[in-house]
Formats: sequence, C-alpha cells, structure tokens
Amino acid sequence: MGTPDAGYTARGPLSDAVLRRLTGGEHSDLCALARRAAQESPDIARDDDIQVALFTFYASSYGSIDAFSPDLEWDQQLIETRRILEARFESSIRSAVAVPELPTPTADAVSRALFALTGADTGPSLSRYVAKKATLEQAREFLMQRSIYTLHEADPHSWAIPRLHGRAKAALVEIQSDEYGGGRPDRMHAAIFAASMRGAGLDDTYGAYLDAVPALTLASHNMMSMFGINRNLLGAIVGHLAAFEMTSSIPNRLYGDGMRRLGFGEDVTDYFDEHVEADAVHEQIAGRDLAGALAEDRPDLLPDIMFGAAACLAVDGWVGTHILDAWSNGESSLRTEVRG
Repeated sequence: MGTPDAGYTARGPLSDAVLRRLTGGEHSDLCALARRAAQESPDIARDDDIQVALFTFYASSYGSIDAFSPDLEWDQQLIETRRILEARFESSIRSAVAVPELPTPTADAVSRALFALTGADTGPSLSRYVAKKATLEQAREFLMQRSIYTLHEADPHSWAIPRLHGRAKAALVEIQSDEYGGGRPDRMHAAIFAASMRGAGLDDTYGAYLDAVPALTLASHNMMSMFGINRNLLGAIVGHLAAFEMTSSIPNRLYGDGMRRLGFGEDVTDYFDEHVEADAVHEQIAGRDLAGALAEDRPDLLPDIMFGAAACLAVDGWVGTHILDAWSNGESSLRTEVRG
C-alpha cells in the first residue's frame, strides 16, 4: 500500500488513502475511514495505520516530505480527517496520563512543580543502557529511532512562538535560537544530529527510516506536532518542552558516553555533548521563564502546561520501554531489518 513518491509506505487503508490524497490522488471516504479507524482502534498510540496517517498530515504542514503538495495543506477534507484523528489521539493520551496536582500559578511554584515531576520520573533508562550495554547494532537502531524527531529538532515547539507574548515568548525564542544554531547553520541541532547519523554509517535523509520505526516512535513525534499545531493546546506544547529540556542533559551525557564506548568519534558524539551543557541552561529557562511565566500570565493554561509535561514523560517512557524490552529479548526494536 501507499505511494513510492512519499518515500515511505502506508500501514493500512487510512494511511494509504491519506498518502494518496496528499500526493494528488482522490479519495471520497477519508473522513469515514478516519472515524472507523478511531472507533475500532484499541490503542491509538500503537496503531500503525493511524500514526502513519497523522505523521503524513503533519509532514504536509512542516513541508518535510517534498512529494506533498503545499496546495493541499488546507484541503477541507484533509483537515476534517486530521481533526477526527487528533480528537481521538488527544483523548487517549489524556486518559492514560496521570497529571499531578496543580501548583499555584506563579513562576517559582510552576518551575518547582515541573522539576519535581521530572525528577520523580521512574521511566526506563534507555540512556543508561546505551552507556553501559548497547551493542553497535543497537546504538545504530537508537539513532534510527531518534531520527524521526531529531532531524527536524525543535520544529514542533516553534509553532508556539507567534502564540506567546512577553516573557514566555522571549524565553522560547532564546531556547529555539540555540536549537537552530544561533545563526550558524552547521550548529543547528538537527544538522549536528545528521552528522552523527553519517558518522554511524546511516542515511541522514529525513524519513529514511520511517518504514522501520514502530507506531510508538511516530506517536511521540505526532503528539508534539499535535500540541504545537493546534492553538488550543498552547499550554501542552509549552509543558512538553519544559519536561523535554529538564530530562535531556544527563541522558545525553550517557548517550555520548555509550557512543564513545562503542568506538565512535566526535562526529557522532558531538550532538550528545552539545546537549549536556545547552540543555542544563535550557531547563532553567523552560521551567521558570517559559512555563512559569505563561502560567502567571495565563492561569487558565496551567492544567495543560502540567498535562503536556506529564504526557512528554509518559509517551517517551512507552517508547523507551518498547526499545529496552526488545533489546532485553535479543530482538530488534525496529519493525523491519534495516541495514544502513
């Protein structure tokens, strides 16, 4: 199923129809397909057909897949189909994620609550496994899994910039400026990660490993995109970024250590080393000046700020569990055998 023009294949009738429509084909039953898929799926986050369809919609908005015509980005039928899936996806995440008690809507209280939430996270430590145990093949799998987001790092959170004001906007721009290299294209974090992939003998073309990664990996990226693209989820994307930055510095140090242990050079480890220092600074900005300031200015967004942070930890924890379970059983974490 699917179309070769997109560079990846469908995983069911819904994603097949979406791919065909976004590459110029016609389909009159997209909404009906989406409603049926959403109603019948027992687990949206692990549903290959739905997650590929959502990824395809977001790829159209990002412009990350050349085969998707920009003329179709706001196609009424496609937008209606996407919203059907997003409503079900958002609902499923809210049902599955435990959100902590809300703090007082002040910068200090929100920052402390976010640090407490991320500090108490007991999710699987993929970074410790990579540092101490991962094989060369598993390290390369890890890079493939990460490529779905990281070759477009920071883009999902950038949707929030024009929707913020004052202190929160300034804080997000400060973080994103670093993510995009501070004016140096070669130091954009996505570009540094692409160099890591090349150094590990992998294809750095965006989407090269889309057919290989499981639905959960797509779900992690799709959740970010959903939070970012939809203005009514502004609090969620801000909370997501705060948790993302607060759980980045130490894991990236361990990932870098693991890559060095396996004999990779600076061309591979540079990405991880860059994030050890950068994200130690970003977590402070994201916690107080971004999320905390937004909560002070918009107390109505505080529940979604905390939800977005909790969702980040939960969904990334699901991905980590999947990968570690596969490796512990002597299996690949990928859907198919891929040789870079």
